[in-house]
Amino acid sequence: MTYIPHELGRRGEALAATYLERKGWRILDRNYRFERAEVDLVATDGREIIFVEVKTRASDQMGYPEEAVTARKRRQLYRVAEAWLQERRMWGSPIRFDIIAILWPPKGEPVVEHFEDALWEAP
Repeated sequence: MTYIPHELGRRGEALAATYLERKGWRILDRNYRFERAEVDLVATDGREIIFVEVKTRASDQMGYPEEAVTARKRRQLYRVAEAWLQERRMWGSPIRFDIIAILWPPKGEPVVEHFEDALWEAP
């Protein structure tokens, strides 16, 4: 079985949401867009609002999924998070940024790696 890239991404996001819900987190939003940028998941663990970038790949031949979160993507995530918080009048809430990296080979089980508090340098 081969994956169409968008299909693999959607499956990865669904798996990531299930993974977080099993940890007791609540998903607040999915695929929130602001201007031309997007955050895959917005969740809460009861203490913080967590903006989650999900990266899914079928193999590590082109690098690990988490390596695809570039400096440009980080800047976009900050802008999207600001918009999300402002839209919901939650500015000042404790937040953090996580990455969920998924390797999901066409003939195998997915491997999920969760990088909590993957707060990168300021934009």
